[in-house]
Amino acid sequence: MDLCITIKGVSFLLQTGLGILANLLVLMAYSHIACVEPRLQPVDQILAHLAFANLVLLLTRGVPQTMTVFGLRHLLDDPGCKVVIYAYRISRALSVCLTCMLSVFQAVTIAPVAGLLLARLKACLPQLVTPTFVVLWLLNMLVCIAAPLCSVAPRNGTVPPFTLNLGFCHVDFHNSLSYVINGAAVSGRDFTFVGLMLTSSVYILVLLHKHSKQVRGIRRSQGSSMEMRAAKTVVTLVVLYAVFFGIDNVIWIYMLTVTQVPAVVADMRVFFSSCYATLSPFLIISSNKKIKGRMVCATSDPKQQSGDDYAEKGNTK
Repeated sequence: MDLCITIKGVSFLLQTGLGILANLLVLMAYSHIACVEPRLQPVDQILAHLAFANLVLLLTRGVPQTMTVFGLRHLLDDPGCKVVIYAYRISRALSVCLTCMLSVFQAVTIAPVAGLLLARLKACLPQLVTPTFVVLWLLNMLVCIAAPLCSVAPRNGTVPPFTLNLGFCHVDFHNSLSYVINGAAVSGRDFTFVGLMLTSSVYILVLLHKHSKQVRGIRRSQGSSMEMRAAKTVVTLVVLYAVFFGIDNVIWIYMLTVTQVPAVVADMRVFFSSCYATLSPFLIISSNKKIKGRMVCATSDPKQQSGDDYAEKGNTK
């Protein structure tokens, strides 16, 4: 096997394997928390939903991509390609939307109450989580409908113009107009949500800066400290997404300018677009005391673990 192909295959294998394992651990931890607590906090609900979206993304894109790199062919037929591509597109879209939702909700949570409207918004924030999930699912199912309709299994011979060659499947848009319109719709949605998440993250950073000045020389409360720590985690997630989103879209814009996309370019885009799905659960695990507590519960003292859970519940009220 060629050295370049081996390196590429091992890279995809490590990225996909570690990402699937980490997202599964996050989902299992939140499932346990949901069983022992009355209900998940809004931020925890969003993080659990984000882990699920990232898990589906890696299963529908990383797994078949890895198998294709190692030489496996004819993995899917036409209906299989349509299902896999549709699931991948929706999960990728949910990843950016949920990160944006997380940033906006956290900004509202830590914002100082400056009026009756904001006070009411803070009070009803937990009730807005599920309706927002439904809206995001419906929106992305609509926006992503074009790609699966154009998805087919690879055919023998050359790749037609205006076709995204994913290796295990082809997305054939038939003409430049549909190719560009699909790209513009997806990019427009992504840039809108990324712009919103960056705006809310800048607002969070401003609040964190003001908070650090106020508590300088003053012993901060534990609840306030937890809110600020959660806000820092959200900002880190947004920065992580923004970096890989930028790389992904530079490659995507290049792909829109050519009629036939080289396979190596498509592989690079897949790798960088999947980096967030792989790295974000590790950041969630390392920064979330609830999840870390579940990770070490097998080796820790049950009484101490129970006490930690009780303290955590008290601080989130």
